[in-house]
Amino acid sequence: MNPHSPAPRWYWEDFAPGTVREFGAKRVERDEVIRFAREFDPQPFHLDDTAAAAHPLFRGLAASGWHTCAMVMRMMCDAYLLEAASLGSPGLDKLQWLRPVYPGDVLRVRMETLEARPMNSKPHVGLVRTQWEAIARRPSGEDEVVLRMEGWGMFRRRGVSAPDAA
Repeated sequence: MNPHSPAPRWYWEDFAPGTVREFGAKRVERDEVIRFAREFDPQPFHLDDTAAAAHPLFRGLAASGWHTCAMVMRMMCDAYLLEAASLGSPGLDKLQWLRPVYPGDVLRVRMETLEARPMNSKPHVGLVRTQWEAIARRPSGEDEVVLRMEGWGMFRRRGVSAPDAA
């Protein structure tokens, strides 16, 4: 939760199955692609235009899939997580990098709530399973889904107190 917010804006109850949210507009910058790759994924096609052009699947320098995930995470934080009663995530069930992400693309995220249920062992916590799609607006104006992932989030429930710690 954002320390500057007096109270969370969103709780588990605000993530009803079937709910779709779209957010973000992150322009992918060449220097960010290279900086991330140097530090975390130094494969040649993320670092060098010539190596990327020689790659059989890329048409030029491409962002690391992990960089794409990090950009999506930032957009999620800015759109809702920092104002939510979020308790983190137990993990992802699926992650697919469907298409390369290139400098100049503008990413946005589409999130659909697939399932929401109280956590059996901790009734003050609700589990939310969501699917996220990162959509790249190419410089040509074309939109393309470049990443898809499914996973779980944990959120406090409105009006349900945590048991006292013993």
